[in-house]
Amino acid sequence: MAIKPPILESNLKVFKSDRFDVEDTASLSLFLYSDSLFIFAKDKNQSNICIHEYMNFDWDSLEQLVISDHLLKRDIPAKVYLHHSDFSLVPGVLYQPGKEASYLAFAGEPKVNASYFNTPLDSNNLQVLSCVEGKLKKALEARFSDLTFHHGSVSFLSYLFKERFNLIGQEILVSIFGNHIYAAAFSNQELAAFNLFTIDTKDDILKYVMIFIEQLKFDRNHVRISLFGATDKSGISENWGKEYFHNFRLLSSHANQNFTHGFKHLKSVNLFETNWQFD
Repeated sequence: MAIKPPILESNLKVFKSDRFDVEDTASLSLFLYSDSLFIFAKDKNQSNICIHEYMNFDWDSLEQLVISDHLLKRDIPAKVYLHHSDFSLVPGVLYQPGKEASYLAFAGEPKVNASYFNTPLDSNNLQVLSCVEGKLKKALEARFSDLTFHHGSVSFLSYLFKERFNLIGQEILVSIFGNHIYAAAFSNQELAAFNLFTIDTKDDILKYVMIFIEQLKFDRNHVRISLFGATDKSGISENWGKEYFHNFRLLSSHANQNFTHGFKHLKSVNLFETNWQFD
């Protein structure tokens, strides 16, 4: 049996307040991306007091991390957000508990020993369904007795629903994270399309935006394209976007997250959840 290499401290970045004390941690939010993990530690007032970012992170290493990371050593309420392709959006009026496997069949092959969960959004008009593999769930349940799971898209979607009345008739909104994007299209302030895509270059973003425009019969000269999470390294700028679309903008989300004094260099992360999280 192959032995997994240890998680190297060189893969860890720490952001914290000047007066951080691990004993002040009252709850945790874990955001698992395809190759990274962010752990947000919050105090009793739900202010963020420390963030651990693990780069080049393998989900199979989580069991080891639960033992080694000091933020994860206390049994406190924890929310886990899984950014993976196994998810489905179901209108609230059609959702029937117990049929999650059928709903997720469109997303891919069912996982072995999977546990299903759902998150209601938009006043229960939409259910975001997903699943967690048994091994991963077991590793977390061994540490946390108060544990909830959400699909990672719920933060971006919840923000878009909050902002929906500021949208124009034709909108495409994209959240970039690593080599993936969430892309949402709204028609007359109603969600018309949403998906997770893998990207290799910034041109792939254009490809998926154009697919949405074609599928929904949007007017390329009228539709507004908004991008969240663009970095200088990505080469994405408003000038670049306006070469292809008349109505293009780069945005940062409004904030529902508070941070205690002293966080430095956090903006360099440019993670959507540093500003907005689904709670």
